[in-house]
Amino acid sequence: MDAPPGAGGADFNAESQGQLSSSAGAEGDPIRSTAAEAAPPPSRYESQKRRDWNSFLQYLKNHKPPLTLTRCSGAHVIEFLKYLDQFGKTKVHLNGCPYFGHPNPPAPCSCPLKQAWGSLDALIGRLRAAFEENGGRPESNPFAARAVRIYLREVRESQAKARGIPYENKKRKRTSTAAKGSGVGSSRSGGDDGGSGGGGGGAVGGQATTGVLTIE
Repeated sequence: MDAPPGAGGADFNAESQGQLSSSAGAEGDPIRSTAAEAAPPPSRYESQKRRDWNSFLQYLKNHKPPLTLTRCSGAHVIEFLKYLDQFGKTKVHLNGCPYFGHPNPPAPCSCPLKQAWGSLDALIGRLRAAFEENGGRPESNPFAARAVRIYLREVRESQAKARGIPYENKKRKRTSTAAKGSGVGSSRSGGDDGGSGGGGGGAVGGQATTGVLTIE
């Protein structure tokens, strides 16, 4: 797997730190040893973000021709999102399908499975953050490119029509429900499309995809 700039150094540093911690413990430094043991594990969101980042780097490595992160553009990010559709689990009806626009089709059809818009939106959010956390400059972040935002909007609108699910109305409904129930508890966001959010990761995480990415 390809590694982000400085990743090799990061591995080396981690190994070196482990050796230093071991030697420190052997020399009787209980404070450092206790601090290392007490370090909390990464959150679900951080773990998913790391997996997504490593998977994208692997995608760049396998690209024909191979791509480097510094030459990656918004167009390459869109290409990556389209590549992920083959691992999707969300039925997106085609224009000629009798169930086009039907939120609950009564029978199966041969329309393709794709990544839900919410899953892609959440994935891009994590990769955008990971890019800058790994030394990338905000102004050159390919995941924040205007072309990527336009593509996600087009996916949202096309899937809303194909599946009969008005995403914007759902969002307003969730907001209204949250306002009414604020004194009782937090509202629950529904839908199999993962929302546009973030959180720890429900949107993209579950099925292995030929060692490249874990999705939906």
